[in-house]
Amino acid sequence: MADTGTSDGAAAVLDSLDHEPARTGSPLVRPLEMVAAALLVIIITLLLGGVTSRYVLSIPVVWIDEAASISFLWLAMLGAAIAIDRNEHLRLTLFVGMLPEKWRGPVHAFGLLVVATFLLVMTWPAIDYVIEESYVTTAALNIPASWRVSAIAFGIIAMLALVLSYAVRVCSFRDLVMAGLLIAAVAAICYLMTPVFKTLGYLNILIFLIGVVGFCLVAGIPIAFCFGMGALCFLAFSTSVPIFVMIGRMDEGMSSLILLSVPIFVLLGCVLDATGMGKAIVDFLASMLGHIRAGMSYVLLGSLFLVSGISGSKVSDMATVAPALFPEMKRRGYQPKELIALLSTGAAMAETVPPSIVLIVLGSVAGVSIAGLFTNGLVVATVLLLVLAILARWKARGEVLKGVRRAPLAVIGKTALIATPALVLPFLIRGAVGGGVATATEVSTIAVLYALIVGVVLYGGIGWRKFYGMLVETAALSGAILMILGTASAMAWALTQTGFARDLATLMTGLPGGWVTFMAVTIVVFMILGCVLEGLPAIVLMAPLMFPIAKSLGINDVHYSMVVVTAMNIGLMTPPIGIGFYIACKIGNVQPDEAMGAIWPYLLALIAGLLIIAYVPSFSTMFL
Repeated sequence: MADTGTSDGAAAVLDSLDHEPARTGSPLVRPLEMVAAALLVIIITLLLGGVTSRYVLSIPVVWIDEAASISFLWLAMLGAAIAIDRNEHLRLTLFVGMLPEKWRGPVHAFGLLVVATFLLVMTWPAIDYVIEESYVTTAALNIPASWRVSAIAFGIIAMLALVLSYAVRVCSFRDLVMAGLLIAAVAAICYLMTPVFKTLGYLNILIFLIGVVGFCLVAGIPIAFCFGMGALCFLAFSTSVPIFVMIGRMDEGMSSLILLSVPIFVLLGCVLDATGMGKAIVDFLASMLGHIRAGMSYVLLGSLFLVSGISGSKVSDMATVAPALFPEMKRRGYQPKELIALLSTGAAMAETVPPSIVLIVLGSVAGVSIAGLFTNGLVVATVLLLVLAILARWKARGEVLKGVRRAPLAVIGKTALIATPALVLPFLIRGAVGGGVATATEVSTIAVLYALIVGVVLYGGIGWRKFYGMLVETAALSGAILMILGTASAMAWALTQTGFARDLATLMTGLPGGWVTFMAVTIVVFMILGCVLEGLPAIVLMAPLMFPIAKSLGINDVHYSMVVVTAMNIGLMTPPIGIGFYIACKIGNVQPDEAMGAIWPYLLALIAGLLIIAYVPSFSTMFL
């Protein structure tokens, strides 16, 4: 799973979930890492300069956003290439892991060649797109727009080179030949059947946008390339639309200025982990609540609630909180499976706490106010927090409190003093964005600067080598996220062009029960998508379809967003498919089979909270 920044420990957790060996730091990719790290520093510097000139000097610099946008697209594409090298693109490995050992090699070779085929086919359209954009001049810098979009062509070529280089190194010649012949045969059959496909109408959605994508997902191909291959096949074999259009859709999906905050909040999560700011918050809550029954459960949930407001990352949140609390909770009689259930559902609860990357992406894709999402997301998370806390209190009725004492006031005061600089940060982020003082992008840069200064002065600092590693990790993870957004945007565009969105809207608005039934359908759809696709792909794919329908039924955008995000994250933590559940198991070192039985009461509690949120709109709209 790759939704936001991860620490080294969390990244190791992700690697351990995969059946493909990690491959980091190859000579081919090291120059890309250095350039990507430099670009991230340039983006932060530009945005900080823009904030300073606008709010301190009252002299807006008009070219800063344009320069940052150019740097951002290059960062995204270089990061996507680095993620290819590091094996950090999000993919579903559950089914590949079930295969007999003898089949994994051929399936691995097939997956790599599918990725290579997609990139190879997209190479010339990407170059053609650069040529077309060379005739366009940017408004502020007065340079050809090809300077920016050439990042897409370069990134595609770099990813193609890395995929082929890796495939040749690790796959047998026989497996590669067989996989290549299979792909060529399928492509030839589809090409010959093109006249037939063009007469099938909506059946092509089932064949290409569901069938091809679903098959690629099961084969363990990264989700970004599953979407890309589905959209490519759909356009190539069932329409007369040129493939060139896909590059423009991918560019649009990755280039929104709102998304500039994604890599910066990812970096913020890395800084949180490296400096120990998250652990300081955990220690403070433990000193306050650790002596009461279910107190450690409250600490765990409260820590996830607060820490997520700094990192915006479920993986980072769990990797920060679990090691600090699990030993003491086990000593008090908590079963490991119960800890995993609480950890995973607590992480799902915290997704609406800003600065959630999912909320930022949703705001960008669906045109929803980021300030409204950040402000009201806190209320929604609080509802879910209370539901989980009630269940945790009931579960803790047999907790062993022998020898547990209230922490002395001196200890509470000391931990509070240490945690205060860290506690200020989430409220700084929420207050500035929710109050309209600054945009999410501007606040993200201020938050990174604050965290770096506080981390260096109060929490032990970060070495240059460590900081460089964090920059590269941020670039890779951001590239993986943004590549999904790009290909999912292309697929969503292809889906809407068929007229399917219009007919779906007609069907949905005609359901008996009006908005009540539509909300129930939404919950089911996004819980299923959350299990299979994880948050970002599901949002980018479905938001263009579902949000207009919700609006036509009179559902507030922010209210609907909260239902969508919550349902999606419940799905993400739902076994046997939800990848978030397996990440929690890895972090807590508990076998999934053991934890699976314990998580259902917590999931039911979250669903109860979700129903409250869905059918009591005021919880999501009270601060609008």
